[in-house]
Amino acid sequence: MTRDRAWDIVQEYVKNPNLQKHMLAVEAAMGAYAQKFDQDTERWQVAGLLHDFDWEIHPDLASHPQKGAAILRDRGVDEDLIRTIQSHAQHTGVKREKLIDKALFACDEITGLIVAVALIRPSHKLADVEVKAIQKKFKEKSFAAGVNRDEVLTGAKELGVDIWSEHVPLVLSAMQAIAPVLGL
Repeated sequence: MTRDRAWDIVQEYVKNPNLQKHMLAVEAAMGAYAQKFDQDTERWQVAGLLHDFDWEIHPDLASHPQKGAAILRDRGVDEDLIRTIQSHAQHTGVKREKLIDKALFACDEITGLIVAVALIRPSHKLADVEVKAIQKKFKEKSFAAGVNRDEVLTGAKELGVDIWSEHVPLVLSAMQAIAPVLGL
């Protein structure tokens, strides 16, 4: 599955621009991790790009991302990548075994927190976001309340990276690199 083909799938199924931007942010973070771990960058980016492609058509945990798997199969996505996408959602019961699985889980929730921190900056720019600001807002449970802090912590731990000195800086940097695409 190429990145261009994955983007076609996203555009077919995802109409909400904010959801598209979330998937682009996770794609960027996955690309950064692929480079860090000397892995197949395009494959890791595709996993990030496709992980929530079915949320609009299956907007509940009973269906997402499980029902999306059949669509991905029909579009030629290999079973290993589908398994990785399934593993990003704890409720599926699909264990995160491979490094790519762990990275996808680790990158998903943290991107939302980073976007929320950018949006409270006067400039609304990722360029003005610092790790210490993210760390401060992380501690405020009412801020970006939809971000599952336990999953953020678990993701970094499973991936084997320190959350504040490695994980958040890498994801923030990856998002900053595509800030114009994210509108931030």
